Amino acid sequence: MSVVFEARIKNRGESPHDWFIELTDTLSNKKEECNNLEEFSKKIEEFGSAYNGQIDEVKWSKDDNVTQDQYSEINAGMRKYQEELNK
Repeated sequence: MSVVFEARIKNRGESPHDWFIELTDTLSNKKEECNNLEEFSKKIEEFGSAYNGQIDEVKWSKDDNVTQDQYSEINAGMRKYQEELNK
């Protein structure tokens, strides 16, 4: 059994900060909205705890109306989180 989560970036408006991430556990179909990367980090850890921390993959996607600025903000934030994890 592979533990796969889906993270879909969604647009709430035109500002670079008007986005959220819809996190879905594909095994249980549980969904949560994450309004920032800190919430996303906490929710993915919470979802993973149901599988003893085993997460095989996070599939990222974005809605067509997500702006380049919004995508760039999320991408930069995720790189920062990854660097902190790798320390």
